[in-house]
Amino acid sequence: MVSVIVWGTGNVGRLAVRAVPAHPALQLTGVIVHDPAKVGRDAGDLAGLGRDLGVTATDDVGAALATGPQAVVYAASGDIRPDDALADICRAIRAGAVVVTPALYALYDQRNAPPEMRDAVLAAVAEGGGSLFVSGVDPGWGNDVLPLLISGVAGTIDVVRCQEIFDYSIYDQPESVRYLVGMGQPMDYEPPMLAATVPTMVWGGQVRLMARALDAELDEIRETVDRRPLDETVTTASMGDFEKGTQGAVRFEVQGIVGGEPRIVVEHVTRIHPSCAPDWPAPPDGDGAHRVVIEGEPRIEVTVEATDAAGNRAAGGNATAAGRLVNAIDWLVDAEPGLYDALDVPVRPAAGKLGSVAELGRTRP
Repeated sequence: MVSVIVWGTGNVGRLAVRAVPAHPALQLTGVIVHDPAKVGRDAGDLAGLGRDLGVTATDDVGAALATGPQAVVYAASGDIRPDDALADICRAIRAGAVVVTPALYALYDQRNAPPEMRDAVLAAVAEGGGSLFVSGVDPGWGNDVLPLLISGVAGTIDVVRCQEIFDYSIYDQPESVRYLVGMGQPMDYEPPMLAATVPTMVWGGQVRLMARALDAELDEIRETVDRRPLDETVTTASMGDFEKGTQGAVRFEVQGIVGGEPRIVVEHVTRIHPSCAPDWPAPPDGDGAHRVVIEGEPRIEVTVEATDAAGNRAAGGNATAAGRLVNAIDWLVDAEPGLYDALDVPVRPAAGKLGSVAELGRTRP
């Protein structure tokens, strides 16, 4: 059994705590938290399992890493603290652990990461013998392994388009939705997530990964952004009111230009209410979906909808991000120490996991 610590118990960390015991090759041996109110609580309680796992949360990072875990799921946020997240991750690698995380956007395409970041990870690998794999859902499998898999059954390919189409009122991150993305803000507000170069910083690596796998030479990466105001004030179940005239929808693209044309596109269509921008793409039903469209002969369209037991698509998407990372751990443990990306780490059948919910002795959370 591979010993695993989950570091962070937010939206992704809670789901990782659930996913590790469900994997037949993994054993949850520790949980690291930052909130003093979580210290001393059982991991099963923190993950909402309805039963104890016999693992107590701690905020003593040094003591947790001193136990010698073979793997660490680093689920603490790196959005606004990338330097701290990198330092934490390198610390775990130096302790000899395989680390999987969604936290560092620049390392999704590790070959083209900033040299200072890449060099720090490689130095930690050389010192401790650990490894690092950075992935998620979007950015992540929704715009790397999924479109590339589908491209393998295409005849001709003109454009590869990856879409995330979501109602952001279902996200359990109201501050990010209102201030990073700008929902409910005046139209002259400049959302940090939509500032020039930021979409490319987050999703450009996915475009480069796909280009590399498709043996396509990129001329450049471009961005487009469109924003729409709400026509009327709307009330959402989880985030309250959003006023008429404020930002109600965002659509942006990160485009890989090949031969002067957008050929590899990551597109986001984000609303706070379905009434806003009705002419833009919408999910087939519900609150959101991830979609891949291969324009060519034949035209291929695949839509993925992940939900939790309550029907929440955002939580379902987070669960697939946790699944991609947790399910890679045993492969990484068997591989040589190093810095890996999505083209290196395979998505494999879930051998031994069928019926794992029943074996855990619980209903779905």
